[in-house]
Amino acid sequence: MTTALKESKSTQKRKGRPKIPDYLVYEILGNRKIYYRDYQKVLSGELPPEAVMGSSDLQAWIVALIVRFLAKTLDYKKYLLLTNEVGYFYTPQRKGKWLNLDIAIVSREKFKKPSGTYLTIPPEVVIEVDTKADLSKLGDRYFIEKTEKLLKSGIKKVVWVFTEQKKLQIAEEGKPWLIVDFDYEFEIVDGIKFNLKELLEKENS
Repeated sequence: MTTALKESKSTQKRKGRPKIPDYLVYEILGNRKIYYRDYQKVLSGELPPEAVMGSSDLQAWIVALIVRFLAKTLDYKKYLLLTNEVGYFYTPQRKGKWLNLDIAIVSREKFKKPSGTYLTIPPEVVIEVDTKADLSKLGDRYFIEKTEKLLKSGIKKVVWVFTEQKKLQIAEEGKPWLIVDFDYEFEIVDGIKFNLKELLEKENS
């Protein structure tokens, strides 16, 4: 009788919880739904959905700078440059598990033509600038887990730009991951050297 009563109360509690709409799901990381940051404010009516889905001006500005740099330096016969939160199915099963990519450098040899769905082939390089994800439960583990999923899927290099800390995380499969300052120069792909600090200084000069 007591057990039945407890189960009944538990069921009532679950039924009372508001269902989070699918449009507030930012990514599926493993078996976990990752929601947009501040999604609770959308549920409570404090913010419209667009307010949590949009990029900050700083995030958008840095993404634009990097894209412009790559557009000038990449060999477009060999690579395709994709941006604007590219959806990427990172498992062979494809459906149901995806991650968003700020900037993706994709081999033209592998990318035959657009499919009209999320990307299914692993890019050569991915560059992420901050995140729109809610990190209240995962914290910094989110960046590690997402990076690991991307590398395991076949992506050769994953670069994170953390604007608040002014740090970069550079991860390659089979190599030690690096946490470095913005002035650290490194190769993005095919001998293309990248220095974020210099790029930002040129823009501000």
